Amino acid sequence: MKLGPSGDCHLTYCTNIHPGETWPEVHDNLKRYLPAVKRHIASGEDFGVGLRLSGIAANALRDPAVFEELRDFLDANRLYVFTINGFPYGAFHRTRVKEEVYLPDWQDEERLRYTNLLADLLAELLPQWHSLEGSVSTVPGAFKPRAQAPETVTRIASLMVRHAAHLVRLKERTGRTIALAIEPEPCCLLETIEETVDFFESHLFSRAAVQQLADETGQQGDAAEDALRHHLGVCLDLCHAAVEFEEPDVIVSRLSSAGIRIPKMQLSAGLRVANVTQTTEQLLKPFNDDVYLHQVVERIGSRLNRYVDLPQAFGQLSANGGDREWRVHFHVPIFLDDLGDFSSTQSFLRQILAQHRERAVSPHLEVETYTWDVLPERYRKEGVVPAIVRELNWVKTQLAAPTP
Repeated sequence: MKLGPSGDCHLTYCTNIHPGETWPEVHDNLKRYLPAVKRHIASGEDFGVGLRLSGIAANALRDPAVFEELRDFLDANRLYVFTINGFPYGAFHRTRVKEEVYLPDWQDEERLRYTNLLADLLAELLPQWHSLEGSVSTVPGAFKPRAQAPETVTRIASLMVRHAAHLVRLKERTGRTIALAIEPEPCCLLETIEETVDFFESHLFSRAAVQQLADETGQQGDAAEDALRHHLGVCLDLCHAAVEFEEPDVIVSRLSSAGIRIPKMQLSAGLRVANVTQTTEQLLKPFNDDVYLHQVVERIGSRLNRYVDLPQAFGQLSANGGDREWRVHFHVPIFLDDLGDFSSTQSFLRQILAQHRERAVSPHLEVETYTWDVLPERYRKEGVVPAIVRELNWVKTQLAAPTP
């Protein structure tokens, strides 16, 4: 839905919460859930869609008849797509995902082909509103253990610049502007904001990158650099940032000062255990599922320790002494703060939204609580549609002008 007096900001939820990889499965989910959510949150208005398409579903939409099926559904229900989640390429629910969620990563031509296709589809789906641009979020390069060699990092950047060239040509052909929003995540090549800024400055906005784009598109000098800066940006996932103990009053200004856009912001919250003890493992065991990675960042004084998943963190409970705080990458409904024995990182989310209320951080806001199927039962008794509606209404309340 459009937010703000000018309607330049758009709020939605990501449909990756609904299990489904093939186009028929995705279509059934869209028909089942989107109109139901819209009735509660945007009745009588246009409602934006944060679409998730697997590689299989995206390929199916190359068929003109299948694509028209999607467009007809959107038009009939006053729905519009402005962003696509292009992070998970393959199966994403009810099977082991873990570190394979990043595959194919940006070392692989298939990741480039898939992301190009998503941009092509989004350019056709964007409504004909003059100022509306599209965004596609993507993996942060690669899982960190797969991106240790300098030549690997160089290749990742090169494929991203090739995608930027595709976006330049797409704009020339269609008039529609799409941005790639690269999503930093714990234990990945782009993990912290400082790592992200360094990667953009050293690779994506470097002289070599500008020359590569110029060679591929014919744009030269400042025009090539401007194109890179407009088409390549960050998807700021607020769960990931909070888990990394980023400072909410610094994170946005740091990206802005480096000239890095935030085409998309994912509104999400993780787990926070303020005082880790020997009982922490028992308390967090219900969140230790076999599907997703739940990276843990531990703070002891000024030192941060990182664990790729909960079992690795549990294994260090006896080894690490001192006062400890854990942040866990497990997306919980954003309207939850007090979870009994621990809390969520909702306060981080509230602080960023307060900044957005004063000055837009990103034009695209997407609630992304994809872990519904593995969320402990005590936190999902109300049903998925009421939970999504409650999350979106919570965001709207946070963005409303504070009471004098």
